[in-house]
Amino acid sequence: MDKVSRRNVLKAAGGTMGALTVLGVAAPSRARAAASQQAAWTWPSSESVAGTGNGADPAYVWDAEADPVIARVLDTEDVAGINTLLNTWTTNGQPVPSGLPGYLRDFMEQACQLPAWTDQARLAAAYDFIQKQGTFVDLIYGLDSGLLSCAIPHEARAVYYSLGGADMRDRVTKTAKLGYDIGTQDAYQPGGEMIVTAVKTRMIHAAVRHLLPKSPYWSKATDEKIPISQQDILVTWASLATTVMKKLTQWNATVDSSGSGGFLHLWQITAHMLGVRDEYIPASWDAAYSQYDQVLAPVLGPTPEGASLARILINLADEVDDGIVTPDLISAVGRYMLGDQVADWIQLPSEPVWEPLVAEFWPAFVAAKEGGLAFPGAQDVYWAFDELLRQGTLFYLSDGKQISIELPTVNRQF
Repeated sequence: MDKVSRRNVLKAAGGTMGALTVLGVAAPSRARAAASQQAAWTWPSSESVAGTGNGADPAYVWDAEADPVIARVLDTEDVAGINTLLNTWTTNGQPVPSGLPGYLRDFMEQACQLPAWTDQARLAAAYDFIQKQGTFVDLIYGLDSGLLSCAIPHEARAVYYSLGGADMRDRVTKTAKLGYDIGTQDAYQPGGEMIVTAVKTRMIHAAVRHLLPKSPYWSKATDEKIPISQQDILVTWASLATTVMKKLTQWNATVDSSGSGGFLHLWQITAHMLGVRDEYIPASWDAAYSQYDQVLAPVLGPTPEGASLARILINLADEVDDGIVTPDLISAVGRYMLGDQVADWIQLPSEPVWEPLVAEFWPAFVAAKEGGLAFPGAQDVYWAFDELLRQGTLFYLSDGKQISIELPTVNRQF
């Protein structure tokens, strides 16, 4: 596929995965974050998948397993050599690469284990749900959750000042891979890649937690001492999984109990694999909604970093030549998804031509797609088209190269 045709694929895709943002980071237990502006933690652990917990505020909980391991790697090992080995590890069924330091290999082998409460039948239901609603799910991931992350101050600053903030296309590409891997049929089966992607992402998050406190730019801009606590991961989880379910319900899209339960389970496992304690992972959508109200809504607001990231994300469309997917259209869709207040916080331009068109077109589009699902075979056709766009978007963003999720060794340089 040449460069022009790859651009055409992205034009068709509408940039659905292009604005995806990193799924959160968790931090070492050697320090406490600065006082959060959120209310005291009140979400009950009885509503979690664990059903119990010690009530610890997740704003002061990080990743006690990953953080010391990755800090030791960064301080004492040949990180470039380790990244080379990690690039050979791509599917869930592969063993952890030989040649890694023993303590790192031991952590990774343990981190690859699915939780005991994994239910493969529910994961199968999640895939069926994504087959039906993949178009909407990807759009929400990208043009709602992705842009919403720019209005989450802790997340925006962690992204902006870490190494990934210097090359947002690369950052988006790696996050798009996670978004792709989680939606595959065998995501958590031996032939899938989501276990590997989650473990690598967890390791990168630990690296960022070790490195970012050394950045004088981040330290001056944030109210945290370490990025990003488990509470911040929960904020990002709410901006992804819970936001998808809220939007689909708002749009009157087809959401049956089996599919919604499967989608919840998919994200429950993903949270666990990223190092979130089970006592913080919602056990039901009702529990997820109540957690959303506590952790996400109160923290939204403007930052210079968030506005800068939003501009970068919407301007990625400039790479699509003169196609229909333009920054103007992305801004209009973003405003429709987020609402004017959040859009203003991240300085999305107002688009007086596109905005009324999007507002009129979108409900009709949802209704038309929902009506089409009633026809025999339509789900397979929709999914084939969605899959083509998803793979094409990844191919375009990565220039057809293997997407390598590697440990950083420095922060963003200014």
